[in-house]
Amino acid sequence: MAENPQKPTSLNENNLLARLRDWRAAREPELHGDGLDDDIIELPDPRAIDLVLRVGELLLASGESTEAVSEAMLSLSVAFELPRTEVSVTFTAITISAHPGGDHPPVTGERVVRRRTLDYFRVNELHTLVQDAALGQVELEGAIARLRAIKRSRPPYPNWLIIVGFGLIASSASLMVGGQFIVAAAAFLATVLGDRASAFLAKRGVAEFYQMTAASVVASSIGVALLWISAELDLGLHAGAIITGNIMALLPGRPLVSSLQDGISGAYVSASARLLEVFFTLGAIVSGVGAVAYTAVRLGVDMDLENLPSAGTSMDVMVLVGAAGIAMAFAVSLTVPPRMLPAIGAMGVLIWVIYAGLRTVSGAPPIIGTVAGAMVIGIVGHWLSRRTRRPVLPYVIPAIAPLLPGSILYRGLLHMTMGDAVTGLLGLAEAVAIGLALGAGVNLGGELIRAFYRGGLAGAGRRSRPAARRTRGGY
Repeated sequence: MAENPQKPTSLNENNLLARLRDWRAAREPELHGDGLDDDIIELPDPRAIDLVLRVGELLLASGESTEAVSEAMLSLSVAFELPRTEVSVTFTAITISAHPGGDHPPVTGERVVRRRTLDYFRVNELHTLVQDAALGQVELEGAIARLRAIKRSRPPYPNWLIIVGFGLIASSASLMVGGQFIVAAAAFLATVLGDRASAFLAKRGVAEFYQMTAASVVASSIGVALLWISAELDLGLHAGAIITGNIMALLPGRPLVSSLQDGISGAYVSASARLLEVFFTLGAIVSGVGAVAYTAVRLGVDMDLENLPSAGTSMDVMVLVGAAGIAMAFAVSLTVPPRMLPAIGAMGVLIWVIYAGLRTVSGAPPIIGTVAGAMVIGIVGHWLSRRTRRPVLPYVIPAIAPLLPGSILYRGLLHMTMGDAVTGLLGLAEAVAIGLALGAGVNLGGELIRAFYRGGLAGAGRRSRPAARRTRGGY
């Protein structure tokens, strides 16, 4: 049996991270099954195998990336002395295999993720459990008890506040693109009603694609109704901002970033599945908003293409407040721990200032400003993650929300419904390109941190990514 790591003499931050790096580097061969000796027989503890599987399943179901789930499971397998462990994580299934050695067959376990609920509070608690186990601060029985407590724990926000947070995404986005307070209030109401319609269908077993379509139909219908009232009464309201806000609330920022992260780390099966999830979600939004817009045009509602809502490159106070509000509202809807909200709000303002400033000063196209802003957020997010010993996704996913291409997608849909198919398709393609630029920029920032910084959540650094060592750069 491998010796248990000695307990640290001081529990300050630097001591913990330093010991974790040393612990992980010393046991690198054990992680990947190198140096196999058939004469050494180590019978795996079935409780440890079950713990590793359940932690991996809960991490994946709560929204963590495939690479981080694999790292967490490998760290636990070494911490609890599972011999010669191999881990396989895909989009829906988790497998672990431990080889005792000698004539004993491998012991293999698998769990399937059938239900996903984004919960970054739970992700944070699970990562803390993994770190404590890796440092030898918790025994197997204690880890099992903590896992049960995490599964039973409630998020830091009540359900009504999470629903309110979802509506605040749309209202903040409406303010950001020039909607008045009346429009922002209508966007809040429309998005909440759309979310409740989606929840109603979910309880009756309707597929998620149609849930998303229903949410976008309900919110878009309210936006079109207010647009018609504004035109009839000459109120001058930017009611299109309601639809833009709802689109931004529904856009799949988390699976987009995770798909690119999985692809970069070599998990191509999971990357393909997550990217397909992104396009199915986009398809649901396009279907719902497009159907409502087409019906409105046929009924004679004035859909003015010249005055569509857009923040452009403005850095007015209201726009910056909207950027911070979108980021923090996204964080609340993802149950990010409350103490992280101020940093996330500041990062939301930061990404918009970089995007708008670069475009204003240099005249760069939107995609260049998006990549630059997302890359800085990736660097800041990974730095904060390592400094606070928290997972990175709760920082970066809400922070990129101000640059989600809601207004571009809405403009493209309107062009298509009004007969200008070529311009509409180009607009949709631009929206997809902006989304991919967000994901690529965030992951590039993380790769820059990885290249120059050892250690991390579970001691992950340059040495712990096998896919990177299989390429030309590893020789």
